[in-house]
Amino acid sequence: MVAQSDRNQQWKRAAGISTRVLLWGLAALLSHAVGARAATTKHATRKTSHGPVVRTGLDELETQKFAPLRGKHVGLITNHTGLDAQGRSTVDVLFHAPGVQLVALFSPEHGLAGRNDEKINSSTDAATGLTIYSLYGETLRPTDDMLQGVDALVFDVQDAGVRFYTYITTMAYCMEAAARRHIAFYVLDRPNPLGGEIVEGPMLDADKTSFVGYYPLPVRYGLTIGELAQFLNAENQIGVDLHVVAMKNWRRNYFFDSTGLRWVPPSPNLRTTKGAILYPGLEILQNAGVSVGRGTETPFEHFGAPWVKGDEVAAALNARNVPGVRFTAQAFVTVSGLYAGQRSGGVAIKIVDPQAVRSMRVGLEIASVLRQQYPADFDPSKLLLLLGNAEAVTALQNGTPPERIIAAWSPAVADFESKRRKYFLYK
Repeated sequence: MVAQSDRNQQWKRAAGISTRVLLWGLAALLSHAVGARAATTKHATRKTSHGPVVRTGLDELETQKFAPLRGKHVGLITNHTGLDAQGRSTVDVLFHAPGVQLVALFSPEHGLAGRNDEKINSSTDAATGLTIYSLYGETLRPTDDMLQGVDALVFDVQDAGVRFYTYITTMAYCMEAAARRHIAFYVLDRPNPLGGEIVEGPMLDADKTSFVGYYPLPVRYGLTIGELAQFLNAENQIGVDLHVVAMKNWRRNYFFDSTGLRWVPPSPNLRTTKGAILYPGLEILQNAGVSVGRGTETPFEHFGAPWVKGDEVAAALNARNVPGVRFTAQAFVTVSGLYAGQRSGGVAIKIVDPQAVRSMRVGLEIASVLRQQYPADFDPSKLLLLLGNAEAVTALQNGTPPERIIAAWSPAVADFESKRRKYFLYK
């Protein structure tokens, strides 16, 4: 084993490392020696090729010595993704924060630990003794009884940057409940994994709002969770007393891999940053009988079905020259979920340029090819639940080329693009 002094010299010799990063690095090595979250700390505190590691809203709240929450009785909406730069959970941090009284916990879909794929009952947190109120069980919204004794709600959850990802609806429902009870609402901001520049439609039809579509947004809206909270609070006239604790060092052109933060899968199947980029376009296919890799090691990085011939589909897609991606035939067997235990003819997707990928176009191109090659097996009408736009679905059914479908929704997306800029917190 290398001596601790030798390790320290190695850190000191690292070119261009600031004093702060040096100290954090030494802390990480010491933590490793006692077996305490070393991997998380070391990764979260190093510099990146883009500059300093991003500091989340939780990290900044700690820097502020919890001043915004002092003297308040706090209800915390969080899950396993709520971690600070040292790998401590938001629950643990706020429970021990001086002057802050944490009185209740609330969990979104997948539960506090982020492992469940079914409805969840409320329970008790073993570490704090606090009630964990499930917002994905008997109710999707905090009730008046749950909010008794709470005068501040804090939201700290890593989202996916996608309209139909339910964490943003949970946040909005909690904002509505807080507004009705005149409870202050705090969002501890976190990166949008898909960055803050690229926006993709279609817009959600106004009559199709649901738990997977809270408000008319494009599928990929290009806002952080804190910026989105500001947008929804104003545009949907929620009117809550909203406070966003902003990140430090985040830039709009950052995909998650640029942040220097450790990727914590926000839900059981969103396991990789590559899967997160492809998720918006692939997830819409599942309702139409296409496996998107759930039940495999790499969800959202391939797709298929027992009735798909992967080589033919991959060839057809590559002929379309979809920007940023290439397709390869790859059969797979899912151990759970759709077609569990069956061999699916499939197609793997390789990202060759993340900045060029338009995941909604990827999804439309796949849907278009599947409709052409397997009209008896693939029904585009079933994409409506998540795509959320009847005009786009009808166009797919009629065989309209994807580029024309995108052109049709572009004016509405452009209008959203100009509107969202009023809520930017970052350049």
